[in-house]
Amino acid sequence: MSKSSQKIRALLADDHHMVRAGIRQLLSGSGDIEVVAEAGDGEEAKALIAKHTPDVAVLDIQMPKASGIEVTRWVRAELPAVGVLILTAYDDDPYVMAVLQAGANGYVLKTAHADELIQAVRDVHEGRSVLDAGITGKLMANLFKPPDHSAVQALTDRELGVLRLAARGFTNKAIGVQLGISDRTVQGHLAHIFAKLQAGSRTEAVMRGVSLGWISQDTGDLAE
Repeated sequence: MSKSSQKIRALLADDHHMVRAGIRQLLSGSGDIEVVAEAGDGEEAKALIAKHTPDVAVLDIQMPKASGIEVTRWVRAELPAVGVLILTAYDDDPYVMAVLQAGANGYVLKTAHADELIQAVRDVHEGRSVLDAGITGKLMANLFKPPDHSAVQALTDRELGVLRLAARGFTNKAIGVQLGISDRTVQGHLAHIFAKLQAGSRTEAVMRGVSLGWISQDTGDLAE
């Protein structure tokens, strides 16, 4: 990039301040990238993206209030010109597929070298797709491998209903109202769902449901 060219305007969204500080230092030191804003959660990320319309939004997946996947969907719907680069510690296939289906332009792991991250931001800004080399290898290895449904314990109809509503972003209380049960009962169903799917969070459970074909990624409805 020539000195007369404008810098790439980047926004960072990660709920860990020290992580953001490290990423900001790396990107700012590149000479051609300017960090214009930082967000500590998904909703703040949306507000700051709308305010600053950065060239590239660098998002973590797991954030309070709205995940990186949800923010990516919102960006694609509201500000499609903004590039989205996912920078995360998660390399699980369901996460990768979910963010790519949501419209992310790139997916880089936090274990990447500084120059790889800087180049990823440049590539996304220039309209190229970016995928971490380690993730590419995993996806290629699993490309023709059918999903192993036998390794996952089936959910009951009620648990599938709870998972479907969780995929749509409903709170425990709202799910309870929809299904005519208490939010405490909803919490119990979610605990069973987490155990059966070996998930540690609602987002992870939903992503596993998507990967198993139980939930439609676009609508959150149960797949036929």
